[in-house]
Amino acid sequence: MTAKAKTLRAVLRVASATLALSCLSFAATGSDLESVLRQIDEAAAKFRTAEASFTWTQYNKVIDDVAETQQGKIYFRRAGDETQMSAEIMQPSTKVVIFSDGKIQVYQPRIEQVDIYNAGAHREEFESFLVLGFGGSGKDMSKSYDVKYEGSEKVDGVDTAKLDLTPKSEKVRQQCPHIVLWIDPQRGLSMQQKLFQANGDYRLAKYSEIQLNQKISDDKFKLKTNGKTKTLTH
Repeated sequence: MTAKAKTLRAVLRVASATLALSCLSFAATGSDLESVLRQIDEAAAKFRTAEASFTWTQYNKVIDDVAETQQGKIYFRRAGDETQMSAEIMQPSTKVVIFSDGKIQVYQPRIEQVDIYNAGAHREEFESFLVLGFGGSGKDMSKSYDVKYEGSEKVDGVDTAKLDLTPKSEKVRQQCPHIVLWIDPQRGLSMQQKLFQANGDYRLAKYSEIQLNQKISDDKFKLKTNGKTKTLTH
């Protein structure tokens, strides 16, 4: 495996932890999808920040049960042409994941270690995973994924558009062949995500208490480490 392939695989593992779904499906025409993507484009043009509480549930196919459930807060903000992300995982153990300036930082206070992953030439691919459904445009989504509209479903009382996404990149499909989004097209925000892995496992992400375009402190996008913290670059 090449160094680039190893980096891609490692970062996608991190991305799947930051993602970042019922079987109800509707027949839909191309115009339905175009309408949803147009709404997402309009919402993306107004997007500045978003924050939410999350629950990420990891399902393991081998044991046919939940392997892990993580809870915390997540933050997004538009910075020039980039959307930055910061996730504070509070349960079952503390971890901070920050995506900005084309790199991912994963801080584990318990072991006093920061792992840094440089997106490099794959920056757009990594960004499409890490901030998927938060501030991105419908046009950008269509560039990275083959998108299928599967109708409207209510999530926590919100009418969402259910979108089935297949990554266009073969390398990305090898790690994550399939994603389902429940997105509120009016706000351009993902209420729920289901990210499938090649081995049959999947991660279900649910977002609540979403606040849009509120001031977020710069501190949320900076790691709070100390002199004992080790830094490893991958």
